[in-house]
Amino acid sequence: MSITTEQMRFWSPDVRELEPYVPGEQPKIQNLLKLNTNENPYPPSPKVVEAVQNVLVNSADVLRLYPDPDASELKQAIAKQQKVAVENVFVGNGSDEVLAHIFKAFFVQDKPILYPDITYSFYPVYSQFFGIAAKTKILPLNDNFEIVVDDYKQPNGGIIITNPNAPTSIALGLSAIEEVLQANPDSVVVIDEAYVDFGAESAVSLVEKYENLVVCQTTSKSRSLAGLRVGFAIAQPHLIAALEAVKNSFNSYPMDRFAIAAAVASFEDQEYFEAQNAKVIASREKLTQQLTTLGFKVLPSSANFIFTTLASKDAGELATALREKGIIVRYFNKPRINQYLRITIGTDEQNQRLVDTLKNDILV
Repeated sequence: MSITTEQMRFWSPDVRELEPYVPGEQPKIQNLLKLNTNENPYPPSPKVVEAVQNVLVNSADVLRLYPDPDASELKQAIAKQQKVAVENVFVGNGSDEVLAHIFKAFFVQDKPILYPDITYSFYPVYSQFFGIAAKTKILPLNDNFEIVVDDYKQPNGGIIITNPNAPTSIALGLSAIEEVLQANPDSVVVIDEAYVDFGAESAVSLVEKYENLVVCQTTSKSRSLAGLRVGFAIAQPHLIAALEAVKNSFNSYPMDRFAIAAAVASFEDQEYFEAQNAKVIASREKLTQQLTTLGFKVLPSSANFIFTTLASKDAGELATALREKGIIVRYFNKPRINQYLRITIGTDEQNQRLVDTLKNDILV
């Protein structure tokens, strides 16, 4: 839809300048192999489906009532699974909302906010949305697309790091995260762990030790709940209190009854969670080996996706060629990474279709 300058006169000045986040494509095409948005290829726990059904079966009348504004049952389930106190848990409508509250609660200030030049592309959007873009300091990854810890030892008003990073898939170890925390005792350090369950070390174990740490996670990836929007943060109570203040000044009821019930059931089915993640990790390693055999360079991944390049083929052209064969991957036409593709890990059968298409139809 095209909006004219005349029509934009009704818009707030700040909104006119916004460059919104562009989510991964969600095409409605049959027989399409969708490897572009890091969704889990497996369904959620059967207990999740049962829990959602029970919301209505037990009492359809319950939907006329607001849900628990504190989502207490969900916080308790997360606290038990993460081995923290309930007072350490904050929940929101997907991790993107949680991250928005984090930016508002801790980063809207005069000191510069630090994050990598190649990272989750919502961070620059939030920086602009909350009016801190001019105060944001972007720090380049090194030539191997790794975070340089020493770069984060400078005056700042807050730090946010995705771990494993996106779209690179590379993870920092806990010792490196501790180094950042220790160097910034008066700044909030946020570790965004959207993909942590696929092979990285979670910083949740450090929360009790560091009063400046916030760990953000989601149920969208490793728990196959992208369609229900459940995210959470773990931190010491004084930081959680700030997030609650922001939440209750924005939307007191972010979690609906279905999302709460589904997420609780997921956190209670640890065996299923671990089994599905193990399958994704095994498939990732197999796909990495297959693509390497075809001549691709694949960065070391601790996520449910890989970041890969082929020296003999332009990445944009390769993405287009795959799309013509009914396979969608994510291509970022941005500096430094415009020759890389981000490929979500599918089932072994889906990954094999990708490999066979590359081998037999595109790279011949």
